[in-house]
Amino acid sequence: MNEEYDVIVLGTGLTECILSGIMSVNGKKVLHMDRNSYYGGESASITPLEDLYKRFNLPGTPPESMGRGRDWNVDLIPKFLMANGQLVKMLLYTEVTRYLDFKVIEGSFVYKGGKIYKVPSTEAEALASSLMGLFEKRRFRKFLVYVASFDENDPRTFEGVDPKKTTMRDVYKKFDLGQDVIDFTGHALALYRTDDYLDQPCQETINRIKLYSESLARYGKSPYLYPLYGLGELPQGFARLSAIYGGTYMLNKPIEEIVIENGKVVGVKSEGEVARCKQLICDPSYVSDRVTKVGQVIRVICILSHPIKNTNDANSCQIIIPQNQVNRKSDIYVCMISSAHNVAAQGKYIAIASTTVETADPEKEIKPALDLLEPIEQKFVSISDLFAPTDPGTESQIFISRTYDATTHFETTCDDIKDIYKRMMGSEFDFEEEQQ
Repeated sequence: MNEEYDVIVLGTGLTECILSGIMSVNGKKVLHMDRNSYYGGESASITPLEDLYKRFNLPGTPPESMGRGRDWNVDLIPKFLMANGQLVKMLLYTEVTRYLDFKVIEGSFVYKGGKIYKVPSTEAEALASSLMGLFEKRRFRKFLVYVASFDENDPRTFEGVDPKKTTMRDVYKKFDLGQDVIDFTGHALALYRTDDYLDQPCQETINRIKLYSESLARYGKSPYLYPLYGLGELPQGFARLSAIYGGTYMLNKPIEEIVIENGKVVGVKSEGEVARCKQLICDPSYVSDRVTKVGQVIRVICILSHPIKNTNDANSCQIIIPQNQVNRKSDIYVCMISSAHNVAAQGKYIAIASTTVETADPEKEIKPALDLLEPIEQKFVSISDLFAPTDPGTESQIFISRTYDATTHFETTCDDIKDIYKRMMGSEFDFEEEQQ
């Protein structure tokens, strides 16, 4: 312990583990500690099933119908990886992919008028979809063709749109797309959580739809991937990586204090010893005086004995309920995985619904999602506070991650990782360049 490190990392949540891995690969000397006895922090996968019952204070033990407790790995914070997205690039850059096996999620669905429909994201799917009428389909197909050929470096592909000025609302108008189509394009393809994007320049939205289509093109069923044995495998993969580069991991380490001199972090005290450092990365739970509450998320973990209705009996899927469809400000998400991913007993399914809390009755807010899952064998409800750092870290050199949001993909988490990297290193993190 009594050594000098470049970076000390507190907490083994995914954000912390990826940053620790990137720092190690960049030649920094890293010490990584967690007060818990398991990896993953807030984003751990819980096994065996008995531990999940204990964690949610449910009486008794799981019924025998749930099979062996050891067959379960239940994510507390479920998210999928975009096949062409930022997290996959980070995994490739750090080569953590060699410790993990991924499976494609079988389908992506969107909710409209109380029913769910497969999200059309190719021209062929658009023409076959029952989400739209015939003329709407043709217009949507034209829009998809436009997006696919759009190149921000080639004005010939703009067709009169200025990517930095024209709003997305105007682009939808240009193609004469109706409200339902706008809903699923913005929320199920571009993956926005609210409608604020409509009045912003369209470049970002067009790039998000391209990312979705390109991710989909890689595997064909959906743009999403998920690791076998659950998301808890990700932090452990990074811990292995860090060890190869000489990093040190310590679980079960109580953190007594973060040592600060002249407003700047100089070390961390644990069990009477001080490990010294130049920079510190941690999750909000280690520095309650440097974060502020920015909202709440409700998540309901549901155990089912059946696939979700109207998903063609998919073993895994994502469902997005756009806010407009249920008179809300933010979307509701469902992600479902099963024994096919080695996270549940044979014939069992885990569906997790999540959304940003907007009222005093969060369980009522999430009901539209739970209605799609009935009958539910057992549910585990959690309401978590969302924290964001009040200290950017430029003076203190303490860099704090944000709490995981309600989305069912990792793009927002990756934005946070890149933001912390930039504040720490003073330059952008560039995967493309690093992979040469």
